[in-house]
Amino acid sequence: MNQDGQTIRLMLGYLCIANEAEASLVRKVEILDRFDLSDAEIAKICGRAIQSIRDARSKFKKTTNAKKK
Repeated sequence: MNQDGQTIRLMLGYLCIANEAEASLVRKVEILDRFDLSDAEIAKICGRAIQSIRDARSKFKKTTNAKKK
């Protein structure tokens, strides 16, 4: 992906969570995960470390799987 496409993708991701300022990281990852963003892209949008995003994504998926059972 070129630099412009990457920038637009990050801006759109940021706009998606702009109203979720008080939301938990897990909730932000849940929202951004719908757009197939990478851990690194979500980390950049949220201003967090990549490992924090991986942990939040893991918690989100565990919660989702528990609801299906």
